Amino acid sequence: MSCSLRVAWDEGLTAYNFGPQHPLAPVRVELTMALARELGVFDAPGVSFTGVEPADDKLLELVHDRHYIEAVKRAGVTLQPDDPYYLGTADNPVFPNMHDAAALISGASVAAARAVWAGEAQHAVNIAGGLHHAMPKHAWGFCVYNDAALAIAWLLEQGAKRVAYVDVDVHHGDGVQKVFYDDPRVLTISLHESPLTLFPGTGRPGEIGGPRAEGYAVNVALPAGTGDERWLRAFHAVVPPLLREFQPEVLVTQHGCDTHTLDPLANLTMSLDGQRLAYAELHRLAKETAGGRWVVLGGGGYELVQVVPRAWTHLLAEVTGAPLDPDTQTPQEWREFVQRRTGETAPLRMTDGRDPGHVPFEEGFDPADPVDQAIQETRRAVFPCHGIDPNL
Repeated sequence: MSCSLRVAWDEGLTAYNFGPQHPLAPVRVELTMALARELGVFDAPGVSFTGVEPADDKLLELVHDRHYIEAVKRAGVTLQPDDPYYLGTADNPVFPNMHDAAALISGASVAAARAVWAGEAQHAVNIAGGLHHAMPKHAWGFCVYNDAALAIAWLLEQGAKRVAYVDVDVHHGDGVQKVFYDDPRVLTISLHESPLTLFPGTGRPGEIGGPRAEGYAVNVALPAGTGDERWLRAFHAVVPPLLREFQPEVLVTQHGCDTHTLDPLANLTMSLDGQRLAYAELHRLAKETAGGRWVVLGGGGYELVQVVPRAWTHLLAEVTGAPLDPDTQTPQEWREFVQRRTGETAPLRMTDGRDPGHVPFEEGFDPADPVDQAIQETRRAVFPCHGIDPNL
């Protein structure tokens, strides 16, 4: 069934560009939007676009320190590094007009949140968003401003009492967790590769929230090598019970697709087909637990041609309520565009040829299995805080 969807979009969203050698390349967003258009995703009933404005200083200060904002502005003009704010590092190189580009992404995510909160659309998306690492006082992990945290902070400013944030990026959603660590109005759930093997080195099960919000930070730290079936087992064992108990007014989700086995920066082994099932489940949970109010953001993803465009086109199609058949062929026009734009050969179909399922965790805990160990650690750490028995 089709869903009303507001797409926050401006060509300027591709101006967030750390340079040709940096793994976070804006071409991934460009290729995604082109593929979605060619496949008719945006022609589904109820889809509309909205232009976006950059977040102004007042909005940015809902999350970020004003001295940091000024440092970002200076660095984007002088092109000089600013070490106390981690601007000019290998992860966060300085680039011209950096503040403007980052503020536009933040403005787009807030525009998506506004559309959902105002009832203009059931769902809204900023596919260029999801810069979840940025900290209140410094850049971090390719992220200058934390648009996900800003969208949530804006919702709280409007009077939202309960906002849930689910992050399926391979990297821990540390910046969002940091901002709301002591705020029980915000439930943050992050499924990610273990901090023992991947940046940013945080996101352990014992990180459960501050003294006033114990149980409202949730972390599932999965071992390197986790694939579709075990990832989906972990997701279903943790996310649905907590969302059902929390009953958010709005669900915000971050969809980094760097969990894919081809991603060059991480070590999980998911397929497009497993990722697609996660999108569908989050859509179902948005309807079940949040009255359909769903704000959807992009995130990481560094296999720029083979993975990101297909993964996020599936995501966009799911959000419209008209998911794509995984056997769909990629359009010839898009493949030619990929060749011209990147020099690479584009994939032919919208699937990796997998048909993943999972055995529910509730059917039996295997104490020798490292994924089950991770699930149980998380459930034991946070479920009792919400009155849920971790052993059921």
